[in-house]
Amino acid sequence: MGTVVSIDIADDLPEERLRELIAGTCEWLHEVDARFSTYKEDSEVSRLRRGELTPAQGSGDLRLVLDRCADLWRETDGYFDAYAGGPLDPSGYVKGWSVEVASARLAAAGSTRHHINAGGDIRMRGAAPGGGPWRVGIRHPWQEDKLAWVLAVREGAVATSGTYERGAHVWNPRTGQPATGLRSVTVVGPDLAVADAYATAALAMGEPGLSWLAQRVTDGYESAAVTEDGRAFTSPGLPVA
Repeated sequence: MGTVVSIDIADDLPEERLRELIAGTCEWLHEVDARFSTYKEDSEVSRLRRGELTPAQGSGDLRLVLDRCADLWRETDGYFDAYAGGPLDPSGYVKGWSVEVASARLAAAGSTRHHINAGGDIRMRGAAPGGGPWRVGIRHPWQEDKLAWVLAVREGAVATSGTYERGAHVWNPRTGQPATGLRSVTVVGPDLAVADAYATAALAMGEPGLSWLAQRVTDGYESAAVTEDGRAFTSPGLPVA
């Protein structure tokens, strides 16, 4: 996935069981990377891009991701577009989805308190090791040693999309140019895959994404954003610590 993933399990379980849970999570994430990587020649996505595979011939996970990307394209008025850069690239959905699934698998296996962070896309369940909510620092979009916000989340997901680390990597599908107007977008909600896609879509929209994000509050998705000229915006229910 081109990023680092950290897994923190706070359940009071034997060390051997904790190691098994983490190993199983890592195995799943490597499986997703092997299937959806745009860099690996033998991945399903690479084969689909070359025309060697049709969606119907792909795995159930591939079909699910393609269907969900299509749904999100409609939900975001085309701003979440897996084809925005040209060939298919579902990475904007896959990372959040894979971590959401990993968290659900951990829960099914008996872990009710955990935190998975994949390059700033985070899924939390239950209480943190100290018994309170998990605290999530949102990086300042210009000063890498400072935080813009600290969030307190006990159950839910946090996703951030910005231009401060990878540069102009999100495209505005309407203009065919790199997205401008917003420097950083953070979305907090019940599902990491959706939160991640919403953050990407809002960044692609630019400043109009602020009003679009405000409409997502009724669906349980709070947000914070910083514009290119340094203005900060938050929705009323953002769980600031």
